Amino acid sequence: MKILAINPGSTSTKISVYEDLNHLFTQTLRHDIEIINQYPTIFSQFDFRKKIILEALNEENILVSDIECCVGRGGVIKPVPGGVIRVNDNLIEDLKVGGPMGEHASNLGGVLAREIANETKFPENCFIVDPVVVDELDSIARYSGHPAFERISIFHALNQKAVAQNHSRKIGKKYEDLNLIVVHLGGGISVGAHKKGRVVDVNNALNGDGPFSPERSGSLPMFQFATLCYSGKYDFDFVKRMITGNGGLVAYLGSNNGIEIEKMIEAGDKKAEDVYHAMCYQVAKEVGAMAAVLDGKVDNILITGGLAYSDIIVKYISDRVKFIAPIVLYPGENEMQALAESGFYALSGEYVINDYDDFKVIR
Repeated sequence: MKILAINPGSTSTKISVYEDLNHLFTQTLRHDIEIINQYPTIFSQFDFRKKIILEALNEENILVSDIECCVGRGGVIKPVPGGVIRVNDNLIEDLKVGGPMGEHASNLGGVLAREIANETKFPENCFIVDPVVVDELDSIARYSGHPAFERISIFHALNQKAVAQNHSRKIGKKYEDLNLIVVHLGGGISVGAHKKGRVVDVNNALNGDGPFSPERSGSLPMFQFATLCYSGKYDFDFVKRMITGNGGLVAYLGSNNGIEIEKMIEAGDKKAEDVYHAMCYQVAKEVGAMAAVLDGKVDNILITGGLAYSDIIVKYISDRVKFIAPIVLYPGENEMQALAESGFYALSGEYVINDYDDFKVIR
């Protein structure tokens, strides 16, 4: 079974082809920012990106007619439970308009997958998997502290779920039988409590919640933040960038690159060491909070994401949380593998294939 996985980013489109669970090739198709900026909306880039994908497949001697399953990165749509979702007309419409929660390059994943699947012998074998808006929060986890604000689930669902499922298979158990804490360490950081197959609590890794990260502020002291917002010095866009993009390590040290910062630490930069340690300290605090969510019954703590390759970060965090449960490392962000494997397991009957129309808006 040849499986095509499609993962659009803001200035690139990554594609992979698998045969069953065997990786054939992966290619990152980079797009000139000047070309991208010619398109007024994300969806208007569709024909441009499709043409490049088909050219890349042709160069690898992959016939579209030989593809049996197309899997796209899930976009910013209505909140849905985790899993494999068949792409249908209503899902396409939500992806085209950006969905109830806005427009993002990942929205093209399902649209491109559907269009290419329609040129194969198996147009029905078209899915998205675990979009960032996966929402399985317990009702108690939605309370923020004021009725004007509800906690929202936005996190690295694709990688978190894939790591948790693969870990479960590795130890010969079912994901639905385990309690896991999954720590995704990347440009954003999310820490999820996986209780018997559901992420019942997780910090909003995008919009200012939980630990600070290389590019994001995480939770901030609210009174000071409100004072800043009403100081008259900053507009809304500037404040948004403080939270996402220009927060965290970037704000403190001027860099979001862990390798660069570790070189600063090796050179004796005490501020860099303190900030790096503080980020890990906040991650460890979040792990402790998720242990409380799981009533202290934690089978494993799984650490994943690009920063999980850092011995310094892993040691900082592990030293504080190893008393909770055994720690297992799964460094990197294996999103393409996760997409392809989900397509394979869905068509093999191991994963349920969900119908988008069955999901009501959760919040």
